[in-house]
Amino acid sequence: MTHLPHSASVSHLSPSDKAEILAQALPYIRRFHGKTIVIKYGGNAMTDPALQADFAEDVVLLGLVGIKPVVVHGGGPQIETALKRLGKKGTFIQGMRVTDAETMEVVEWVLAGEVQQHIVGLINHAGGKAVGLTGRDGGLIRAQKLKVVDMQDGDKEHDVGQVGDIVSIDPSLVRALQSDAFIPVISPIGFGENNESYNINADVVAAKLATVLQAEKLLMLTNISGVLNQAGELLTHLSARQIDGLFADGTLSGGMLPKIAGALDAARSGVRSVHIIDGRVPHVLLLEILTEQAFGTLISAY
Repeated sequence: MTHLPHSASVSHLSPSDKAEILAQALPYIRRFHGKTIVIKYGGNAMTDPALQADFAEDVVLLGLVGIKPVVVHGGGPQIETALKRLGKKGTFIQGMRVTDAETMEVVEWVLAGEVQQHIVGLINHAGGKAVGLTGRDGGLIRAQKLKVVDMQDGDKEHDVGQVGDIVSIDPSLVRALQSDAFIPVISPIGFGENNESYNINADVVAAKLATVLQAEKLLMLTNISGVLNQAGELLTHLSARQIDGLFADGTLSGGMLPKIAGALDAARSGVRSVHIIDGRVPHVLLLEILTEQAFGTLISAY
């Protein structure tokens, strides 16, 4: 995807037009001031350098106007690249990565090391104060082995290795960082009762964290324009009943399964609005949060 240089993208606007755009953002800034917004960062937005810069600038600006962003990141493509270098091929069952002990080592190294620190660096370079965390820090994410029940046969379970199911989230460290204007950047790695590590789906972590933090919004960045029907058309709003139908007819599959399930769980648990948005759009966070323009699919419990 090609991008206009940052200077060119608004160069055609007059000063009064620019002022009008800023003025239109004011009601949204007022509405969301002091509120927590959880952002699941993944897809193209993580791998395209121009989109990486846009994302970091958006997160910093949200913080500067008094909104409290919390970032939960994925890293599927980066994990795949690292596994290939070791001669391993990633396998998935119902959208979950099968994680043996060796794969878990790679997941921790890639997510908590390479990917997390890159995001922290991007945000800090853009003028923010980002801090990287995993589920071990401050006892943030306690987990247990995930039981994956077969979607066709309810009596059958799949063993996906060290993939975690969240037992509890302790948000006290995140809240302490937020109170001092730091931006938490969280890798989706939890720990078990015997101090073992678990790879947890980042969408699930973002959804559960948004619920525990009583977030105003949960935004999930994806590689597509939102949730699409079988004709490839964007569905701008989905209720729980509609989602059940899309699961049943196979429209939702693969990596969309945990994403939609997590989004719906958050919506049912009190997160005011849950959005699956197109991470390929430059500055999509600012456009989604501070303007009337909607990008993607709004998930609601009803």
